[in-house]
Amino acid sequence: MTSPLLALPGAVAGDGLDAPVAAHYGSFHGEQRLLVSGDGFVDLSHRDVVRVSGPDRLTWLHSLTTQYLTDLAPGVPTVALILSPQGHVEHALYGVDDGEAFTAHVEPGSGAALVEWLDRMRFMLRVEVTEVTDEIAVAWRPGAAGDGKYDLVPRAELEAYGAAAGPAAGMWAFEALRIARGEPRLGLDTDHRTIPNEVGWIPGAVHLDKGCYRGQETVARVHTLGRPPRRLTLLHLDGSDNRLPAVGTPLVHAGREIGFVGSSARHYELGPIALGLVKRAVPVEATLDADGIAAAQEVVVDPDVGLHVRPRLG
Repeated sequence: MTSPLLALPGAVAGDGLDAPVAAHYGSFHGEQRLLVSGDGFVDLSHRDVVRVSGPDRLTWLHSLTTQYLTDLAPGVPTVALILSPQGHVEHALYGVDDGEAFTAHVEPGSGAALVEWLDRMRFMLRVEVTEVTDEIAVAWRPGAAGDGKYDLVPRAELEAYGAAAGPAAGMWAFEALRIARGEPRLGLDTDHRTIPNEVGWIPGAVHLDKGCYRGQETVARVHTLGRPPRRLTLLHLDGSDNRLPAVGTPLVHAGREIGFVGSSARHYELGPIALGLVKRAVPVEATLDADGIAAAQEVVVDPDVGLHVRPRLG
């Protein structure tokens, strides 16, 4: 669903999954500085939106996802994952409840599959699941603490929202700051085998003290024992070759393939960066090869103790 904000002055469309929104509006470095200063907004209206309504919605979603949702207060944003029985991440939901319905946004093109799966799990509960991408658009505004807030905007009011919230920053700026924070994006920085422990989704998207949910055994076991099979790492890329590695590019160390590159960007301070998912045993000080580009690592998920936050080393 192509965004009307592509008509704004200087807008250049993105590509791939992000083609329906602007990659930038003329200065992606300047747009990063704008967001870091706490100003502007990012058009994410290409993301799919799913609404779950009905009196049983929160207890039902609580039983299905990794997040504790039974006591979720209206207006409080949350992140929840849906896992396979083996603990692999299948969906990542960024949502908020308004007291009557839980509305979540997911990766572009994934809403229909999520609705289909949820519909199969309803049984006799009082819930209704609907894809509302044609009604609701998503935008993002930066926060003073370096984080941000997602806004759910009636799609018919998106242009008015943009005029009020501007100036606009594009996906290149948004992605560069996300990558620098070490935040994974489902389907780009993950694969079909990814478990939450590998990519830093604990504890933010996984509540460790809730009851059973699909895939819990894997998450709990790896968290308790530490040392997930793979780990997310921030890659600082050699910028002498003016290109970025494609999503899925193999990462090589000592002549062996040890992982892959996810999303990449040019950061206004750090230069070219990317996220990579590598085998836990790869030394954190090792320089990796990404299709001929040297890539130094900065730890996101600790390989030794299984911590799921960016550790303080040294």
